[in-house]
Amino acid sequence: MKNMKQILKNLMTEESGQDLIEYALVAALVGLGSVAAMGSLANSISTTFGGVGTALESAV
Repeated sequence: MKNMKQILKNLMTEESGQDLIEYALVAALVGLGSVAAMGSLANSISTTFGGVGTALESAV
């Protein structure tokens, strides 16, 4: 039983993989945010190019 307590104590205090997990979570959050923003950005770009196309057609 004492050995099991020592193993659990070591697991609670060890931080060797913590940095990697934090970086993975930040990368996932950035990826999720950029995927969510793509829809709005695509509509904005489409509207802008449509306005430029209309301006060019009316100028000719």
